[in-house]
Amino acid sequence: MKHIGLDSKDEMIRRFSQHVSSGKADTFKGFGMDFVFGRREGAYIWDAAGDKELINCHCNGGVFNLGHRNPKVIAALAESLKELDIGNHHLISEQRGILAERLAELTPGDITYTVFGVGGGEAIDLAIKLARGYTGKPKIISAVGGYHGHTGLALAAGDEQYREPFGQQPPGFVQVSFGDIGALERAIDDNTAAVIFETIPATFGIPIPPTDFYPEVKRLCRENGALLIIDEVQTGLGRTGKLWGIEHFDTVPDIMVIGKGLSGGIYPMSATCFRQELESFFHEHPFIHVSTFGGAEIGCPVAMAVLEESSRPEFLEHVRE
Repeated sequence: MKHIGLDSKDEMIRRFSQHVSSGKADTFKGFGMDFVFGRREGAYIWDAAGDKELINCHCNGGVFNLGHRNPKVIAALAESLKELDIGNHHLISEQRGILAERLAELTPGDITYTVFGVGGGEAIDLAIKLARGYTGKPKIISAVGGYHGHTGLALAAGDEQYREPFGQQPPGFVQVSFGDIGALERAIDDNTAAVIFETIPATFGIPIPPTDFYPEVKRLCRENGALLIIDEVQTGLGRTGKLWGIEHFDTVPDIMVIGKGLSGGIYPMSATCFRQELESFFHEHPFIHVSTFGGAEIGCPVAMAVLEESSRPEFLEHVRE
């Protein structure tokens, strides 16, 4: 069954404007942009009308790290469709166990546990919940202009342009300039649950922090009884030439969040990975967090295929080149 090019481009734009987002349609029109996402393969995308071919440099912030419709990823999904479905979010899952074990092998240091979600924002929400639950403290420190998603706690830790239209900032969230250890030292205290940063912030110029930045952040967290949450949603899975961006800074976070690329561009998957000692909170409250579709069993083989391809030394060497 055909799914692309069923109508004229004008009809596609009209339908989108009337039933999805009139604001986006008008904005694109104002820029003279009438591109409608059509065929896609590897690094390339085509207009639905077939008259434009582009290299996709946006790649949804890392969703398409391995290209559009990567054959290995599609094959993994096709195989899982023969036996699996979403599964059950409460019961013991063979597939989630296999995927979590592989993540434990690949993530830095003593990160050994994973709770799965569907998107990065959901995974960030859980990271903040875990930090507060484990430490019993309320304060969350993040970067001015940072980005962690559009769900509740993730939004509160992000850029004000996305949260301000929705009203007052929830209590307990403080922001400092990224890369400024002095500012962080002044903000952090024994009431701080966690410091959360994107390894390399994606939304305000991709500033590369000094090599000693994250070791110093970790030191301040340790001295104040706070946790370090590293958001690898856009820097993880090989985008920096190492499997995880934080590896460049020789620092092991307490919690690390993965998303976007873990889907292979095919099946939504995110992961909140954390050090073994933090699992004591979930051991005491094993049903306190539920994600109906998080770690869906049908998607676990897809994520496994992504991890195997992204962790290959030849792949990472190619990225570095």
